[in-house]
Amino acid sequence: MAKRTIRDLSDLKAQRVFVRVDYNVPLENGAITDDTRIRASLPTLEHLLKAGARIVLASHLGRPKKGPAPELSLKPVAARLGERIGRPVLMAGDCIGDEVRRLADGLVDGDVLLLENVRFHPEEEKNDPAFAERLIKDSGAAIFVNDAFGTAHRAHASTEGVSRFVRTSVAGFLMEKELRYLGMALEAPQHPFVAVIGGAKVSDKIQVIESLLPRVDALLIGGGMAYTFFRAQGLETAKSLVEEDKLELARSLLAPGQGKLHLPVDHVVADRFDASANHRTLPVSEIPDGWMGLDIGAATAQAFAARVREARLVLWNGPMGVFEMPPFAEGTLAVARAMAECAGTSIVGGGDSVAAITQMRLADQISHVSTGGGASLEFLGGDVLPGVACLQDA
Repeated sequence: MAKRTIRDLSDLKAQRVFVRVDYNVPLENGAITDDTRIRASLPTLEHLLKAGARIVLASHLGRPKKGPAPELSLKPVAARLGERIGRPVLMAGDCIGDEVRRLADGLVDGDVLLLENVRFHPEEEKNDPAFAERLIKDSGAAIFVNDAFGTAHRAHASTEGVSRFVRTSVAGFLMEKELRYLGMALEAPQHPFVAVIGGAKVSDKIQVIESLLPRVDALLIGGGMAYTFFRAQGLETAKSLVEEDKLELARSLLAPGQGKLHLPVDHVVADRFDASANHRTLPVSEIPDGWMGLDIGAATAQAFAARVREARLVLWNGPMGVFEMPPFAEGTLAVARAMAECAGTSIVGGGDSVAAITQMRLADQISHVSTGGGASLEFLGGDVLPGVACLQDA
C-alpha cells in the first residue's frame, strides 16, 4: 500500500497544486466547534507553502440535498484556516467556473485558495468525469494531493476522478500517516496484537472482525454488539440490543474465534435507556426481565484494560457502552486510560472512541488517532479505497 507522497516531489515552486482535504467540520450557528480536521491538514499545507507552491484546496461539508446551501458554506473554514496558517486564505464562491479560474490564475507562490463545497454539485458524488476535469482545468493544477483519508473510501470526483486529469497524484502527510498506522494492523503487526471492537451493531463491524481475527492475539468485544453474541450462545438478553438476523453470523465467528474472541463477563444493566435509570452490575448470565445492558462491568473493564496495556500493538474502534450517559461510560473510559498507558503502538478510530480519548485529554499519549471513521473500517476490513488506489505507487 506504499504510495508516493508530497515528500517525493522535487520542484513545487510556482506549481499549482490541487489538494483534497477533509474539512467536514462540525458547525453550530455558523461557527466551527471543533477544528481538529483543519489542524490535521497543516503539516501538508506547511510543506507545500515552504516549497513555494500555489495551493488550491477542495473539500465537502455536510450533506447538501439540493445544490448550494448557505449554512454548509466553507467560508468559516477559510477564516479559521487563515488563523492557523498565519496568512489570508482566498475563498471562491464556487468550486468551478470563471471566478475559480480568475482567482487561481492570480495566485502567487505561497497563496492558498479554498474552493466552495464540492457537494453543492451533484456531479461530485456521481464521480462525473466532466466535473472532475473542470475541477482540475479551472484550478489550473497539474498535481493532485489527496490528504482526505476520511473520504478516501468514496469514489467521488474530487477524491478519485481528478486523478485522471493530472500528471501527478500523491498522498499528503495525513493520508501517509493513516496508511502507515492502519497498515500495521493488516501487514506486519507486532505481537501481542490486541483489537478492541465496540459499538452498537455486529453488522457495522463484521468485515473488520473477520479481517482482524486471523491476525490478532486477542479480540475484545464490547458495546451493544456483544448482546448478539450472547443471544447466539443461548444467554438471556432481555431488552438489550440484539440483531436477530445476525445470530447465525455471530455463531460462525465464535468457533474460529475460540481462544481469541473475548466477550464481557459482567455488564451494567438498567431498567430503561436513560441516564437517571436504575442500574446495577451483574454477571452477563443475569439480567432482570425488561432491563437492558448499557456498559461492560468493572471486572470486564479491568480484564480488557490489562490486555490493552500489555499489547505491542493495540487497535480500538467503538465504545464499550452508552458513552454519552455518565452511568454507562466507565467501560469506555477504562479502555481509553489503558490505551494511553500502553507502551506499544496504539491506534484509535471511530467517533466515540476518539471522543473518549479527546474528552480525557489523552490524545497526545496515543500513537495515532485516526480521522477516518468509515474509511478506516473499510480499510481494516480489507477493502480497496478508491481515493488511495488512484495515487501513484512508491
